[in-house]
Amino acid sequence: MNNYRDLWKELCSYSNLELAFKKARKHKTLKPYILKFQHNIIENISLLRTELLFHVYKPKPLQMFILRDPKTRKINKSDFRDRIVHHALCNILKFRSFRTIIGTLYI
Repeated sequence: MNNYRDLWKELCSYSNLELAFKKARKHKTLKPYILKFQHNIIENISLLRTELLFHVYKPKPLQMFILRDPKTRKINKSDFRDRIVHHALCNILKFRSFRTIIGTLYI
């Protein structure tokens, strides 16, 4: 198994963050915050990568809004940059956990 340093490098790789960006924007390509991030995509992903590499990345506070359809709900959503990091982490962990779980499955 890879050590954690290799996993961190893989998490912070530009290609992983770019794939995570594509997954995070899926079905939301015309939202203003997506278009704003996409306008300077290379700079934004590079800045996010630098923050992750130097361990200075901090998630932004959740954005709260009320959804009334058909009942009232309070929704908290992550900032778009945070969602990119979530997807990047899931990209790395998805295959790592699948390899360990597959041996214990009884089908």
